[in-house]
Amino acid sequence: MNQYVIRPVRGDEWEKVKELRIAALNDPAAPVAFLETVEQAESRPDEFWQARAEGASHGRAARQFVAEGPGGEWAGSVTVLVEESGTTDIFDRVIEQAQGHLVGVFVRPGQRGSGLTEGLFEAALEWAWSLEEPALERVRLFVHEDNARAEAFYRRFGFEATGTFVLVSADPSAKDLEYAFPRPATA
Repeated sequence: MNQYVIRPVRGDEWEKVKELRIAALNDPAAPVAFLETVEQAESRPDEFWQARAEGASHGRAARQFVAEGPGGEWAGSVTVLVEESGTTDIFDRVIEQAQGHLVGVFVRPGQRGSGLTEGLFEAALEWAWSLEEPALERVRLFVHEDNARAEAFYRRFGFEATGTFVLVSADPSAKDLEYAFPRPATA
């Protein structure tokens, strides 16, 4: 982990954003980890990826963090989407409090278990807690009920099940479970 730098993506890094996303969608866990398929991602025009990188590089709405190796390669990523109170989320549910929503969690197989995921989450939460007016009350994420490995990591990191779930659109008999990390008293 020491050889990696955890940092926000820059707006001009859209090609790396695209490459890492496609690598994530090719991972065997992708069907239970992401709402998008590799075919959908590969069919998106360059302008989509340019806007995605630009939008996640600055401002309050979103921030993508990457783990960058000494040769410039990206080993993993996580994105924080800010959900403002009174708006609706990606599931068309009303947001009751300002909160962060972690999405796109991915670390390449060769770096899993190295501490990179913890580093990415620490950076994401630090950024989330730094936001003001309004401050975020919690950070949440969703995990497929069959993704035990991810669920175990989230619990170890300090996320707790809220009891809220959404049905998986591709398989309405399956659920994505909500986990949340409350704002620390000192943040």
